[in-house]
Amino acid sequence: MAKRIIVSVINDLATDQRVKKVCGTLSEMGFEILLIGRRLKKSPEMDMRPYLVKRMKLVFTKGPLFYLEYQIRLFVLLLFLKADVLLSNDLDTLLPNYLISKMKDRPLIYDSHEYFTGVPELENHPLKRSIWKRIEKSIFPHLKHVFTVSDSIAKLYESGYRVLPQVVRNVPLKRDLAMTTDRKSLGLPEDKKIIILQGSGINVHRGAEELVEAMQFVPDDMLLLIVGDGDVIDILKQKAHDLKLDEKVVFKPRVPYDILMKYTAVADLGVTLDKDNNINYRYSLPNKVFDYIQVGIPVLSSELVEIKKLIEKYQVGTFIPCHDPKQIAMKLVEIFNNTEQLGTWRNNTKTAREELNWEKESEILKKVFQEYV
Repeated sequence: MAKRIIVSVINDLATDQRVKKVCGTLSEMGFEILLIGRRLKKSPEMDMRPYLVKRMKLVFTKGPLFYLEYQIRLFVLLLFLKADVLLSNDLDTLLPNYLISKMKDRPLIYDSHEYFTGVPELENHPLKRSIWKRIEKSIFPHLKHVFTVSDSIAKLYESGYRVLPQVVRNVPLKRDLAMTTDRKSLGLPEDKKIIILQGSGINVHRGAEELVEAMQFVPDDMLLLIVGDGDVIDILKQKAHDLKLDEKVVFKPRVPYDILMKYTAVADLGVTLDKDNNINYRYSLPNKVFDYIQVGIPVLSSELVEIKKLIEKYQVGTFIPCHDPKQIAMKLVEIFNNTEQLGTWRNNTKTAREELNWEKESEILKKVFQEYV
C-alpha cells in the first residue's frame, strides 16, 4: 500500500512551481500525495494533477489573524487526516506540522523556500519577526531533514542552528526548445529587442521601478515586457504612463507557467534586479534566472552572491553597476550593441540548461524520501 505524504503550503498552490515539481516527483516515486493550501477569491483554477489537492477558504486573508487562523485550521486538518510523512513548506506551515509529527510520531521534512525571517515584509515589524524567529528557533534544531534553495541560505541556517540543510535549487523541468512559440501568436512585435521581467513576486526592492525608468533612455527598438504580478505592478503601470512609455513597456498579467515560459522564450534578455538591502534578497537565487537559462536567453542581474556565482560559472550574462536608471539603460544599450557577446551567452545557456534542470536536481530529494517508500 502506498505511503501517504501530506504537503502543506500557505499560498493558493496554483502558481507554486517548486511545490508542484516536488509533489510530481514524490507521486512518481509511488507516494500518495495530499497537497494542502488556501484559496482566495481571485485564485486561479488548479490545473489537473495526479494527486489530491485541498485549498482551504479562510475568513481572514492577511495580517496576524490570517496567520493565526491558518495555523489552527492546518493543525485541525492534520490531526484528523492520515499521513505517513509530513512535508512542511516554509516557516508559516512549520508549527502545526511539528506539533502533529510529535503527537502522531510521524517523520517531518521541512522545505524552506527562502530565509523567512529575513524577508522585507518583516524588516520594519520587530515584534512579528521575533515571533517567527522564536518559532523557528524552537523547532529547527530538532529537524532531521531540511531542504532549502541556495548554499548561502543553507549556511545561514547552519550557523544559527547547527543544522545544514540540503540544497535543492528551484530549477525548471527541461523544455523542448523546438516547441517554443512565436511572437506574433503572443501579440508581441517581431522587430523589437525584448527585455523580460517575469514572475509572481514583482515586489518592492526588486529594481522594477528603476528598470521602467531606464526605458526612457534606451532606443525605440527596445521593449520591456513585464509578465506577472506583485506589490508594485500598479505603481509600475502608473510610472510607465506618466513617463509616456506605453509603447516601450508592455504589461501582461499573471498567466499559467507554460504560457509564461512562452513569453520568456521569445525574449532576447531576461532581467532580475533584486537589491542587496535585506538578507533574504542578498542570498536569493530566483527561479526566474533558471527559467531564462532553460529557454536559452542571457541574464542581466544585480550582483547578488548566488546569482553572480551562477552567471559567472556558466558565462550566461552580466550585471548592472548600480540601480540608477541611466546606468541600467547604458548597460542595456551596451549588451545589445555587442551582438557577438550576446550570441556567446546565448550559446552557453545550452550547456547550463543540461545541468540546471529538475530532472537532475530532484535526485537530491529522492534520496531523502527513498527511506520512507
